[in-house]
This record gives sequence, C-alpha cells and structure tokens, in this order.
Amino acid sequence: MSPPALRCRGLGKRFGAVAALAALDLEVAAGQVYGYLGPNGAGKTTTIRILLGLLAPTTGTAELLGGRPTYPGARARVGYLPGELRLDDRLTAAELLEHWGRVRGGVDRRERARLCERLALDPTRPTRLLSSGNRRKVGLVGAFQSRPDLLILDEPTGGLDPLVQAEFLRLLDEARGEGRTVFLSSHVLGEVQRVADRVAVIREGRLISEGRVDALRHTARQRIEVWFDDPVPQAELERLPGLGDLAVDGPHLSCTMAGPLGPLLALLGTHAVRSLVVPEPDLEDAFLSLYHGADGRAGADPGPPA
Repeated sequence: MSPPALRCRGLGKRFGAVAALAALDLEVAAGQVYGYLGPNGAGKTTTIRILLGLLAPTTGTAELLGGRPTYPGARARVGYLPGELRLDDRLTAAELLEHWGRVRGGVDRRERARLCERLALDPTRPTRLLSSGNRRKVGLVGAFQSRPDLLILDEPTGGLDPLVQAEFLRLLDEARGEGRTVFLSSHVLGEVQRVADRVAVIREGRLISEGRVDALRHTARQRIEVWFDDPVPQAELERLPGLGDLAVDGPHLSCTMAGPLGPLLALLGTHAVRSLVVPEPDLEDAFLSLYHGADGRAGADPGPPA
C-alpha cells in the first residue's frame, strides 16, 4: 500500500503567545482531491507552509509523499500555488515559467503551452502588465507544468473568470484520474463541493470536522419551507427538538432543522399542507453549521461527520 500523500500528527505552531495550529492530525490518501477549509486566520496557510518545509512546527510532525517535508527531492514532486503570489515583474510570463521549470529540473514545454492555451494565458506578456486573474493563471501553469505527484493549491481561483474556473476544475479531475493528489485550500465552497473527495474544516488552528463531502453536507441544518391551507401550527412546531430559525408569514413557514426530519414530517402529516420544499444541503450550509451553533454564535461544534 502506498503511503499517504500528506500526514500530520499532533502538529502545532506558535508565534509567540499565539497558537496558529494546535495538535492537528490529518491524513490525505494518494490520488484524492482533498479540500481544506476555514476562514481567514484559521491556520490553513500555516499548515501548508509547514508541509512544504517553509516553517518548522513547534510540536508534532508532518510528512510529505512518505518523508519529511525537507527530504531531498520532495519539492521536485510537488506543484505549489501560494495564496499570495509574487511575480518578478521584470520578466514575461514565459520567462518566469521557464525559470521555475529549470529550478525544478526541467519541464515539457509542450505541456506548458497546452496549459497556457487551456487557461487562456498569453505567456509573451510582461507580468507587470497582467491583471490579478492572469497573474493567478501564471501561478497555476507553474504549479501544473511539471505534472507533479502532489499539487498544493492555496486559494487557486481568486480573480479567475467563470470559464477559466471551470477549466481549472477539469484540470483537477484529470490530475485525480492520473493518480495524482490535490490538496486544495479554498474559500469557494462550491468548487470544493464539485471536485473534492474529502474535506477537512479547521477553526482557530484545530480540526473540527473531517470526512467525505456528502457526509459533511448532511451535518448541515436543513432549510425547510412549508405552505399550509390552514393556520400555521406555530406552537406545536416550537416544541419540536432541533427546529430553529422559525418564521411565519401568513400560510408560509420557513425554518431550519437539525437531526432527522421524521418528527417534523409526522407533525406536518396531521395538518393540511399545500407545499413542502426541503433543498438538498450543500457544503456552504455544512460549513456555516460548523462555525455557528443553533443560536447563531460561532463556536458550537456538532462533531465530525460519520
């Protein structure tokens, strides 16, 4: 069995009195697209910098492709796109990509040209003249051009237009199909839901949930809308465990439900219901549920998904 692409054990990092990471345990199997989620300041970028050997952990260990992040040859097997990408504005995009390729030991220029075409990047333009979205494309081509075993991408689609975002997601699908691994840190939850196999969520440097995307989605509070022919049985509804955010407007009820829907459906079955809408929960719903308790305050952990 091949080793995991990434592994953290008890990983901690302090900057003075501030704990950026605390006892993080994480494992990413080879050949997966793995989403890494959390708000600004949660510890995502600190994790990535430790995995790349750019920061030393205060406690615990990190492994990259079966060895320590600093082991010889590790960086040659990793494609990295930082969240804050700095480019040498004295060079064209092509010159910069060629330089990155030489640092990594060389790349296939045909692969680079194919990526530039797919991402609609003109590599002959000076980087100082590129928009933020086109600068992001340079970073993406640089990360993908060597066909690395592991891609570590920090907020990869910032500034990209929808067509290029869709092409980027196809690149991720292709990388997974070839057995390569993607560690994807992103605020765009829709793209993570679209492409990730598993997701981890961290808050204030601690892992609060990890699992399959579908399992995480179903930890979310269900949003529910009901239209009645009779008056809304508000008093009965308010007694149901798990029901929250209840709002009544004439015959229309909107609410959220944590846990099984059976008790709510049983109650509705005793009344004249004209219409019922229960949207499928998405990753954004689950993310917000993890960061906010039923009373709307951040900090209530529902626990990891099954």
